[in-house]
Amino acid sequence: MPLYKAEEKKPKVPSTQKVDMLISGARPLMALKLILSKECGLRPIELMSLRVKDIDLEQRLIYPSTAKHGSGRVLKISQKAVDMLKVYILKKGLTSNDKLFKGTSEGYSKRFRIFRNKLSEKLQDPSFRQIRLYDLRHYFATQTYHRTRDILFTKQQMGHKKIETTLLYTQLIGFKDEEWTCRTARTIQEASLLIESGFEYVTEVNGIKLLRKRK
Repeated sequence: MPLYKAEEKKPKVPSTQKVDMLISGARPLMALKLILSKECGLRPIELMSLRVKDIDLEQRLIYPSTAKHGSGRVLKISQKAVDMLKVYILKKGLTSNDKLFKGTSEGYSKRFRIFRNKLSEKLQDPSFRQIRLYDLRHYFATQTYHRTRDILFTKQQMGHKKIETTLLYTQLIGFKDEEWTCRTARTIQEASLLIESGFEYVTEVNGIKLLRKRK
């Protein structure tokens, strides 16, 4: 009996407007968690495992403990996030070794869904119900790649060990017309070699991967 492989689904990526509306509509604690999820692409379990000592408020850096045996990384956060963290840490009286947030990733996800659904009802916008907490990680991956056009940097920032995983997260949309050199690859290994030499993965047609690089 033949085996069938399920087609990979592209990750859903919420718009910047929707993400910012989620943050602005949340209470301070949820807003802080969401802004860190947006700016760092942290898995929920990574966010809820953060300790105060993992954050350098002066340099605006976060050093998360990476889940899923992924690669370690250093993540930059905005001054807005730093200001929110300073207020929160001072208010809670947290010390260096304390966990930043109480609770578990499951609890964070549950509270997010409750908040998201209430916001959806308040704004009379059912599309908010389709946004999952993990979609903020998809958002981060897409924004990082679109900003840098560097798949290897995106891989590092996501904490992935394999570039194949990063390719599942990236979506190419809205690029301006430019002159490109195009190449094709039939295997992940061929694609990886091309990407390491500066080519960008675009899409796949009939099992053949299409890549490009500026001339």
